[in-house]
Amino acid sequence: MRIAIYGTGGVGGYFGGRLAQSGEEVIFIARGEHLKAMQANGLRVDSIKGDFLVKPVQAVSDPRQAGEVEIVLLAVKAWQVPECAQAMLPMIGDIRGEQTGVAFLGNGVDAIAQLSAVLGSEHVLGGRCNISTFIAGPGHIQHVGIDPRVAFGELDGRLSPRLEQLRQAFVKADVTVDIPADIQAAIWEKFVFIAAVSGLGAITRSPMGAFRSLPETRAMLEQAIDETVRIARAKKINLPEDIAANTLAFIDKIAPGVVASLARDVLAGCPSELGAQNGAVKRMGLELGIPTPVHSFIYDSLLPQELKARGEIQF
Repeated sequence: MRIAIYGTGGVGGYFGGRLAQSGEEVIFIARGEHLKAMQANGLRVDSIKGDFLVKPVQAVSDPRQAGEVEIVLLAVKAWQVPECAQAMLPMIGDIRGEQTGVAFLGNGVDAIAQLSAVLGSEHVLGGRCNISTFIAGPGHIQHVGIDPRVAFGELDGRLSPRLEQLRQAFVKADVTVDIPADIQAAIWEKFVFIAAVSGLGAITRSPMGAFRSLPETRAMLEQAIDETVRIARAKKINLPEDIAANTLAFIDKIAPGVVASLARDVLAGCPSELGAQNGAVKRMGLELGIPTPVHSFIYDSLLPQELKARGEIQF
């Protein structure tokens, strides 16, 4: 397949690298020193699943340089989705009778609506990934935790040719791939997990092994999970009955030193996905009349630093 990786950070770099390594035609969209390093030296990935180097790589800074592709895997921060949807229009087309599919692999639950508003829902796939990665340096991705896994689905639940091609590409790349019957539910299952661990990691300034072990912060973790589950059920999302217990069990198996990307960004003083995760839970809770005390506390407490990181206030 001809696949564009829009956003070659930890997630895009890892999964795009695996696809390129397996022989797929992958065009990476990156910028700055990261792009220059990839063009000069290839893409290096150090992984708990085995290190590898992709060289040479197709890497460009402008989606117009990529041309039309069969699949766009969007791996940017949640707040960048609307802007990227506009910028990727030159890559959207009809190749071999199949419309370009676009799947967001990042965090949050708003991307499908945001992409559909710009591209049309016929071009949008639901997407989800599980992995802990980051950019270790220009042209260098570090995979430090969580077995890599992706999930994709058509919004209407059908098994389309483009979906099957994408599944086969990830199988060939030796990445676990799921095609759930309800991709919206799969996205929300991850959201229940990521909003909780991101928020707790940021507010406690600690890795998962710390806040999941202390009774006080574990209680906050459990309540954060419960708040998001109650919102999902109010929105008629078909989550499993045991989603809370399964989420906690999954968190308990993660390497203790893992830190979610939102927490890493907050600790580094960078803009984060606070609004798309804990802020989104608070917003939906207010809309639905569902109390969200833990997520609201996390969002409200971190908001001054978030606005400072975005240059909106100074202190």
